[in-house]
Amino acid sequence: MIKRILAISFTVCAIWGCSNQSKITEKLNADSLAEDSVSTETMETDSMKMGDEHSAMNSLDWDGTYKGILPCADCEGIETTITLTDDQTYTMQTKYLGKSDAKYFDSKGKFNWDKAGQIITLEGIKDAPGKYFVGENTLTQLDMEGKRITGQLADKYILKK
Repeated sequence: MIKRILAISFTVCAIWGCSNQSKITEKLNADSLAEDSVSTETMETDSMKMGDEHSAMNSLDWDGTYKGILPCADCEGIETTITLTDDQTYTMQTKYLGKSDAKYFDSKGKFNWDKAGQIITLEGIKDAPGKYFVGENTLTQLDMEGKRITGQLADKYILKK
């Protein structure tokens, strides 16, 4: 008899504790949503104040040298180094790894920013992607149409400063 009373008491306490826990969780979620809506409103207001002034071009320390190994369809990878200077010129050096006649290819020229100040286009690059998204200490190569590359290899198209 005592075992039954203890089992029933334990079950009642467990059920009561779980229902209180869900009420606490609901309260925390409601409070969190209220905080999120306030911070979202603040962020929207702040970004509206910035308008067109805030971009990679004027907010990031983008000039410097970026390196990485980009994917290659018929080789082990393309060792790539791009140096951007504040006078909007670039130098690029590439080497196709795993080729018996692997050598460095150099190109240089000017680059232009898009209207949003987020993407650069390397002038003089033909038959290869020449657009890069400028991020914090990174250049992300875009496809031939200037769109982000997606899929399993997407993170392989990033050059790091």
